[in-house]
Amino acid sequence: MMPPDVARFRGRFAPSPSGPLHFGSLVAAVGSYLQAKSHGGEWLLRIEDIDTTRVQSGAADHILRTLEQFGLYWDQSETYQTERLPLYQAVFEQLLKQQKIYGCDCSRARIQSLGGVYDGFCQQRFLGRQLIEKPLAWRLIPGEVEHSFTDLVFGKVEIPPAICQEHYSIKRRDGLFAYQLVVVIDDLQQQIGQVIRGADLLDMTTRQQALCALLGQAAPAYGHLPLAVTAPGQKLSKQNHATDISSQPLSQSLQQALNLLGQQVPGELQGAAVSELLSWALANWQLSKVPKTLEVLI
Repeated sequence: MMPPDVARFRGRFAPSPSGPLHFGSLVAAVGSYLQAKSHGGEWLLRIEDIDTTRVQSGAADHILRTLEQFGLYWDQSETYQTERLPLYQAVFEQLLKQQKIYGCDCSRARIQSLGGVYDGFCQQRFLGRQLIEKPLAWRLIPGEVEHSFTDLVFGKVEIPPAICQEHYSIKRRDGLFAYQLVVVIDDLQQQIGQVIRGADLLDMTTRQQALCALLGQAAPAYGHLPLAVTAPGQKLSKQNHATDISSQPLSQSLQQALNLLGQQVPGELQGAAVSELLSWALANWQLSKVPKTLEVLI
């Protein structure tokens, strides 16, 4: 058994190996690392390679080496979602047996015509055995989902009811498990006490809490960090070819990440080595200083 404080503050960083680490990912890594380690907790590294269609060869190893360059060393061995498929399949079969999921043959174009939020069209068709074509996507019947939650950074957050009640996909038509399922399974199985991540995932929180309850376990606490954006609504991402952070001056990048997180580096540490900056940050980290805003322009 882990000591209570370790369990409570056990965190994780879960990058997708679809490209090198960029500044936005560094912010999430630094924030989650400091929140866990400054409280005596553990910090785990999970490579979210479940969507194999987006994985870039060598990207996972590059991410690991970049984190080490910043002194962000993880506890235990890193995990890969593609090595955990039997675990996901077991939960899938459990949900199927409980009649909590159903098959769906709706096209992406139809869902987009609904505004991107699925309307449950196939639930009765599946129960009525009208869907006989294979393959099907599989959707979760969410049950009761809260419309708000208390975020560790933002406080009380209201989530649009349409998002809370959506019958979202947990397994794709191509047979790949969906992020919305596996991230919850991983966090529960790895006993993550606090999920510190980017604010782009804020709206997904109550549905993930509900899935934890559906699986009979307590959800972790969630805290969301501001996104680094180049213009309103334009977050840094691998999809828009954000710069590989390892190609930039390390000390400057770490200091910029700390400043974005509201941890103002003192003047005497301007230009200090990464190790000095990280030591100062560990001793002075305060989650309450993180800006309560969805985006920060860089």
